[in-house]
Amino acid sequence: MDAVSWPAVRLPATFLGVPIAHRGLHDRARGVIENSRAAARAAVAGGFGIECDIQASADGEALVFHDDVLERLTGRAGAVRERAAADLATIPLAGAADGETIPTLAEFLDLVAGRVPLLIEVKDQSHALGPGVGPLERRIAALLEGYEGPVALMSFNPHSVAALAEAAPEVPRGLTSCAFDAAEWHIDAARRAHLAALADFDPLGCGFVSHDRSDLANPAVVALKDRGVPILTWTIRSAAAEAVARRIADNVTFEGYLPAAG
Repeated sequence: MDAVSWPAVRLPATFLGVPIAHRGLHDRARGVIENSRAAARAAVAGGFGIECDIQASADGEALVFHDDVLERLTGRAGAVRERAAADLATIPLAGAADGETIPTLAEFLDLVAGRVPLLIEVKDQSHALGPGVGPLERRIAALLEGYEGPVALMSFNPHSVAALAEAAPEVPRGLTSCAFDAAEWHIDAARRAHLAALADFDPLGCGFVSHDRSDLANPAVVALKDRGVPILTWTIRSAAAEAVARRIADNVTFEGYLPAAG
């Protein structure tokens, strides 16, 4: 990271008051697909917060979609970033009960309308966690102008978080984080160690972390917890796992079961 640093923006307490539905309150068996409008509506109806993922189209639009390729969620081939937004908007989500297509962030924001906390993760399409970022972060910032309601931004890529800090300095931002194991992250060991130590947290003015539940004992996470930094964790899939995670985490991002709404 560059030497530039930003003042911290605190995560609003509302993000700690209700559990956060991972990619919305989805249930494929009922035709409610992850990161869909239906999943957002279900989360709002249940009184849960929403975590969603953002990918960029070829023409720079922000799409609510987790994977960088289309196959798993649509049955189509190819990368999201190789297609224009108008094209992507016509592609149905596989298994969606109502034939729903890939939503844009603009549509998602209109649907949520500030009724529940919205936690937005900016995906790293390169998988290198490098500096080739900016346009997607600026597009997200533009879409959030005038949005009324609790919203926070995060990414595994510190360069993306820096771009968000520059484009939307008033919006709370954080690091999505984990142990950065070599088997999953194909970047050099020194870089992985730097990321796992959350070394960019303070220079980026982060107000929270969203950390892998299996690595909550990470000394860097514990140190932030001791400072009073809000700790979110992902992905919790049972009440028993939630009870364990909450020994350290202040809130959970969940799927596959219904926690108490708060």
